[in-house]
Amino acid sequence: MRRKLVAGNWKMNGSKAFINDFQKEFSATVGEFSQVDVALFPPSLLICDAAKHFASSGVVIGAQNVSQFENGAYTGEISAAMLLDVACDAVLVGHSERRALFGEDDCVVLSKVRAAIDVGLAVILCVGETLLERESALVEEVISRQIKFVLNALTLDELSKVTIAYEPVWAIGTGETATPEQAQQVHAFIRGLVAEKDQALSSKMRILYGGSVKPDNAEEIFSKPDVDGGLIGGASLLVADFVSIVRSAIKAS
Repeated sequence: MRRKLVAGNWKMNGSKAFINDFQKEFSATVGEFSQVDVALFPPSLLICDAAKHFASSGVVIGAQNVSQFENGAYTGEISAAMLLDVACDAVLVGHSERRALFGEDDCVVLSKVRAAIDVGLAVILCVGETLLERESALVEEVISRQIKFVLNALTLDELSKVTIAYEPVWAIGTGETATPEQAQQVHAFIRGLVAEKDQALSSKMRILYGGSVKPDNAEEIFSKPDVDGGLIGGASLLVADFVSIVRSAIKAS
């Protein structure tokens, strides 16, 4: 059985003081979470502080972005090796905000996945459709393109380090959420795509749901057979809400 994972994407929010306060409140409950995996993705400047505060807690600390380049004259970029050097264990790649706001296409996404895996970082690969694409009945076409571009380029060993996060773009930060049935439908489709590559990989790979997950809808979403947890945005900035969502993952396990 796949172990649930709840990952918090703080986006461009937080501070040293915020991490300190978050850790103090979260640490009072972390003993409850042996049945699930928990990860936090703070802004890059806060990764070191987060790693120190959550050391020995079992909470994985990750980055929200990574350069596709190993090193060199790439002003402002942060390499995978640099992330690894500051106790970062995972990275988000392909988030819709990176695709839409910063022009990261499938080629760039694949390059970043490779860069991360090459140094030993785990990857959460984000995929998802816009509202227009959903209304145009293009969900499967879009998801298939985004995922197969990576699936077809990597070995099974490399893909074993990848978790997929389905985030319908129309549900990110909007208050709108895919129904549990809609989420399950797409997650099952994604698992089928992975199965075309390898059945064993498909049965092991975790597929997360992201898109306005909150304490009041998390358990129902996480209870679906192909939903293995969530990538949480705004609710991960509120300790009480995030803890409640993690508890929902435990109940749905």
